[in-house]
Amino acid sequence: MKKFFKRHLPNSDTVKQNRWLRPFGTWLHHPNLWHLHRRGVAGGVAIGLFCGLIPGPLQMISAALFAVLLRVNLPVALFTTLYTNPFTIMPLYVLAYEIGIRVSGAQNGTEVVQLSFPELHWHDWITELWAWLMTLGKPLLIGLPLLAISLSVAGYVAVRMAWRVAVVLRWRARKRRKTL
Repeated sequence: MKKFFKRHLPNSDTVKQNRWLRPFGTWLHHPNLWHLHRRGVAGGVAIGLFCGLIPGPLQMISAALFAVLLRVNLPVALFTTLYTNPFTIMPLYVLAYEIGIRVSGAQNGTEVVQLSFPELHWHDWITELWAWLMTLGKPLLIGLPLLAISLSVAGYVAVRMAWRVAVVLRWRARKRRKTL
């Protein structure tokens, strides 16, 4: 699997030669941003899962900023944000809303809240999105960070465990080949 990613992900030399990325100077040249190792990939998955719940087009920008600041795998962090898409964003926001209701103790029976996504226009999409978020209120604003944190922790642990299992299986296979 590592060979597959090495073939398809850009390396640091490709980034250095890209004319669009040259203005960012040495920020994108740290080797941990491009190297596939367990901490970098697990951190990239965690950042991608966390930033994937950020509304609007800020997901990949924030994932890139966090990946550069924390020096984890940048392409993995960007790719992982794609788990939120038009088909999954509403169920995730409903789940975050339900988590927020349970944590804050708010009762949903007194007021009916419309959970459908608003129609956004280019000229004032930020204000429309903010107004929609405010109608959902406190439960969503509590539930979104809690869901993002729990997804990122679960993703980090899952990648670390899967990586460890894969390494142990390769060690055992190598040991069996040596004994034969």
